[in-house]
Amino acid sequence: MPESSANIFEPVPANLPEEVSEILVKSDSVRIERIVSRGHHSPDSFWCDQDTAEWVILLKGHAKLEFEGDSKSLELKPGNFLNISAHQKHRVQWTDPDRDTVWLAVHYQ
Repeated sequence: MPESSANIFEPVPANLPEEVSEILVKSDSVRIERIVSRGHHSPDSFWCDQDTAEWVILLKGHAKLEFEGDSKSLELKPGNFLNISAHQKHRVQWTDPDRDTVWLAVHYQ
């Protein structure tokens, strides 16, 4: 039997004043997390600059990402995934304010 079992879509708090980020698995070389957004986005002047690469898939909801130096935003719908290289500056421009946006992010070396 596995050590633990859960549902990626539950539980989500009814009141979500801040984005929820939960580490599901972590080792020396990988971190897998569930992120739940509901209208959350990065501050206008903030760029995420990570030391690790990140593979991310949007499982539920709708979101838009921005990448430094690119004037177009990248729209994500359920099933869309991408790989973000280490130190590729990016930010969450928008997530749907009317429903949960559920991400699965794999950070790796």
